[in-house]
Amino acid sequence: MMELRLHPVALIRAILRPIDPPLFLLLTVLLAAALVVMQSASPARMEAQLVNTGVALALMWVTARIPSARLLSLAMPLYVVGVVLLVGVALFGEISKGAQRWLDLGVVRIQPSELMKIAMPLMLAWFFQQREGAIGFVEFVLAGVLLAVPVALIVTQPDLGTSLLVAAAGLYVIFFAGLSWKLIVPLVLVAVVGLGSIVAFGDTLCQPEVDWQVLREYQKHRVCTLLDPTSDPLGKGFHIIQSTIAIGSGGMFGKGWMQGTQTHLSFIPERHTDFIFAVMAEEFGLIGALVLLVVLFMLLLRGLMIAAVAPTLGTRLLAGAITMIFFTYAFVNMGMVSGILPVVGVPLPFISYGGTALVTLCIGVGILMSIQRERALSQS
Repeated sequence: MMELRLHPVALIRAILRPIDPPLFLLLTVLLAAALVVMQSASPARMEAQLVNTGVALALMWVTARIPSARLLSLAMPLYVVGVVLLVGVALFGEISKGAQRWLDLGVVRIQPSELMKIAMPLMLAWFFQQREGAIGFVEFVLAGVLLAVPVALIVTQPDLGTSLLVAAAGLYVIFFAGLSWKLIVPLVLVAVVGLGSIVAFGDTLCQPEVDWQVLREYQKHRVCTLLDPTSDPLGKGFHIIQSTIAIGSGGMFGKGWMQGTQTHLSFIPERHTDFIFAVMAEEFGLIGALVLLVVLFMLLLRGLMIAAVAPTLGTRLLAGAITMIFFTYAFVNMGMVSGILPVVGVPLPFISYGGTALVTLCIGVGILMSIQRERALSQS
């Protein structure tokens, strides 16, 4: 009986075959930085973060091995399952801290909204690929409906941060599919006028008797606290005030690893998750923050390069949307930590503690690797 043995070099090549070296190198730098900062922010969570990192990398590798055409074929079932689970959350979900976001299936407890971060861009990329060459107004309307259903279900949980990320994922696909600027410009103007009005008339609009209709009271409070953190310095404003103090006190070169006073005196809230950027800025200063931004920028650039040369319309839309989701994570997180945007619970990509978000992000990287691998195979 013949014994089949795989040479160690051949085994290593087989393992590395689906990996895109530039993407993996940049991801490794980010994950290593995450562990360094986590050791300072929350040493007790280091072991769990190492497990999360290992699981996320394993799922990234598995995803990278799946052909991009196969990934797109999974779009419809993933989307349908995600919507059904979101309906299940609305009907039977567990309530924790005033939010109904989790579904207990007996064997496992899941947060279906996280699934939609991947299922949404997959679904819309598949949808537009099926209609390639005949994309018109009707297709954009249908895409908008497909996007609105899960976003509306997530908003009602309520989970503003996740709903923004899912909405952004879908909107990026719709934009890259060729949405006319005639439709985009009016929406941008409405947003600018709305934000300008809030800033200009904030004192009046933030009075307790004023009902904003479209936002819940706590969401209104977050926006008003952003405009004037000192209005609630020991409540909602505490997060913004302390994080901006930490960022500013880091100066050019920072206070040194594990030397951050705001961090180790527990002034920074949620310092291992949403506000971990404040920990990094305090201990590594402006230089450390800029290095992080450069690595993230290079990751985005690599993702957009993969999207630009992807072999099909669906893969181009999918790669572009996933890359821009990484940007949205970083922009929203850094914006809220530095006091530019309201606090909405969006983690810093690849850096913040948490298994679900890290797995979702690494699966996104795996999809980019799958698309790049398919292109390389088609060329060879």
